[in-house]
Amino acid sequence: MSIIQNDFQRWTADKQQRIETLLDSILPPVEIAPQRLHGAMRYAVLGRGKRIRPLLAFAAGELAQADVERVAIAAAVTELVHAYSLVHDDLPCMDDDVLRRGKPTCHVEYDEATALLCGDALQSLAFQLIADYRLADEPAAQLEMVKLLAIATGSRGMAGGQAIDLESIGKNLSLLEVEAMHIHKTGALIRAAVLFGARCGNSLDDEQFGQLDRYAQCMGLAFQVVDDLLDAESTTATLGKTAGKDAGNNKPTYVSLLGLSATRDLALSLRGDALDALGSFGAQATRLREIADYIVLRKF
Repeated sequence: MSIIQNDFQRWTADKQQRIETLLDSILPPVEIAPQRLHGAMRYAVLGRGKRIRPLLAFAAGELAQADVERVAIAAAVTELVHAYSLVHDDLPCMDDDVLRRGKPTCHVEYDEATALLCGDALQSLAFQLIADYRLADEPAAQLEMVKLLAIATGSRGMAGGQAIDLESIGKNLSLLEVEAMHIHKTGALIRAAVLFGARCGNSLDDEQFGQLDRYAQCMGLAFQVVDDLLDAESTTATLGKTAGKDAGNNKPTYVSLLGLSATRDLALSLRGDALDALGSFGAQATRLREIADYIVLRKF
């Protein structure tokens, strides 16, 4: 293994531990009422997960020369929202899954009502953090973060993407329709994570923000493309969630639409576009480039 790979692994492990410790301190203790709900929140968030969205926030924060303490809070915001979305997606009324991150899903471990409230509470806590902490020098920049998160979680983001996903079961969607679904469902929060990290700093101009946004959009789609590959090719034990579930539920995916080989090519193409978007940043964007490789190349 090269020195560069070792360096990235150390950086990743450091940031993953940092966000785990922060989330543990932010989430309400299980001893405080309502204990069952707080236990479910901690169960859904802590202990497992690659923390891709926080890693992207930290990497973008380094690019924008942001204060790492501010970026850590922004990273926690994105992970709380991500955890909420997983809890709700796994519910019987949605994707009806029983395994997540190698353990029973929240509604299986607790119950459906608690899982629903858990997701609601995690999303509310994420917005509370933006109100509690100063994340940007200018109030307008912090308000922009609130707006960005609201859009990423609402009908023009994750909620809308999930609605399209549920409506598409058994239908033949075009490539553009599948892409539009995942721009909302998966890509919106990944984009928000990158821009959150950058908004914590003040060293980027509008053109550079545009380039960074292009990177984020490409990586949001690439993440889902690789997820579809994994769902088709990996085992449940490897994934930590039920493998082959999309095909079993007759959901349109990149693999069902393009086949395995063309889906791999698409992931690599999106990675190339993402790296091209970072071309003018030089060494400051090293971590963002490494995360692009981490997301795409390590999977297959």
